[in-house]
Amino acid sequence: MIRLLEISNHALFWYYLVCNFAYLAMLAIALKTSAAHQRRLESHHLGWIKQTPLVPPITIIAPAHNEEKSIRVAVRNLLDIDYPEFELLVVNDGSSDRTFEEIREEFRLRAVRAVYVAEAASAAVRGLYRSEVDARLLVIDKEPGGSKADAVNAGLNAATSPYVCVVDSDSLLERDALLRIMLPVLADPKRVVAVGRIIRVLNRSEIERGQLRRVRLPRKAIEAIQVVEYLRAFLIGREAWAQGNMLTIISGAFGVFRTDLVRAIGGYRPQAIGEDFDLVARLHRHLLDKRADYRIHFVPDPMCWTEVPSDLRSLGRQRARWQKGLLDVLWSSKDMLFRPRYGRIGSFALPYLWLFELFAPIVELGGILTIALAAWLGVLSREFFLQFLLFGYAFATMISIGSVLQEEVTYKRYNDWRDVARLVSYCFLEHFPYRQLHMIWRVQGLWQYLRGDVNWKPLKRRGLESA
Repeated sequence: MIRLLEISNHALFWYYLVCNFAYLAMLAIALKTSAAHQRRLESHHLGWIKQTPLVPPITIIAPAHNEEKSIRVAVRNLLDIDYPEFELLVVNDGSSDRTFEEIREEFRLRAVRAVYVAEAASAAVRGLYRSEVDARLLVIDKEPGGSKADAVNAGLNAATSPYVCVVDSDSLLERDALLRIMLPVLADPKRVVAVGRIIRVLNRSEIERGQLRRVRLPRKAIEAIQVVEYLRAFLIGREAWAQGNMLTIISGAFGVFRTDLVRAIGGYRPQAIGEDFDLVARLHRHLLDKRADYRIHFVPDPMCWTEVPSDLRSLGRQRARWQKGLLDVLWSSKDMLFRPRYGRIGSFALPYLWLFELFAPIVELGGILTIALAAWLGVLSREFFLQFLLFGYAFATMISIGSVLQEEVTYKRYNDWRDVARLVSYCFLEHFPYRQLHMIWRVQGLWQYLRGDVNWKPLKRRGLESA
């Protein structure tokens, strides 16, 4: 028994050590690529991009379900985007509140007759409505499909542009967001098939007439800790994976895709729990099957701001759902593992997700239990426990601090030094006790998926107006 506890504890130590060294390597890659990205931005003139006829038109798809508190601000924000040619498709996914009425009153909608071919699977469309205030706005009113993927597919069927940009209706974009995210496409239009970008926390920031006026750090600890979490996940993780062309997820809050490729794979999978992860995984499979030369890019600029959960119950539901989506996609992609046809995706990206993302909460929970049992039996080595704290928690905390400082040095969005100081202090709370709560929520997500509970549970939101 004692020998088994020792083996388990040392296995957990090495698991944490390998995971943290992987993040350290990603931090080094992210620092290098961020500096290179800043140099590229200095050589590009966004005003020239707006004037050149080479910029392709874009269809923005914004699915909305029960977003009456945010929808007016969100649509105004999207219509105010600085881009030469785009259309905005808002998909009302069978909202049971006043979402559709809010849009109709604000933008004076009128019913139109238009060709609608249901190439991608979605619930029935009730009607199409064009705005009399701004002809670029088309609203699709449809029956509830039960998922965001179903709503995006309805917008995909009506899209008329070579590129689609999928945006959450509770997110806020900066005015030049489309210009910046399209830079990789304009630089290499033949190879770049999709582009993701960083997501930032909107809570407590100031909004005026649909535009972000001032970025402020949330007061609530649960929201501020998510700021640190998002910085580490996006600035370090996704930026590093994208450098090896192994990015496996483009956040559903804001991403650009080639329309023809999304349609070629049948659009979003309506049953997918994590529809953003699922789409990118299927794109990789489709393109690798065809032996195509392609890139899925990532832009680290902070261009999209979203409201994060502000209470433990909503946050727990969101993280459990993310874990269910992770398991759902990894299981459907298991035949890609270690097959030469799928290159680095099958040999590195997917195995990493299995080992250090999917199994992480189970490994951590088992490790905590064995350490507690060893301490209770009096066989826990003091030297081992100190090494575990040093390499398991202190190391991870320093990486989080590195991501915060990288953001401040590169983008300087939190101009108040007190906000930066608070962010650094929350890096210590992120790994205790927040990490343990996060572990419990992820285990719950796995258990819910295995027993067939794949339904989306509502999250409590305050809306963009309150931000």
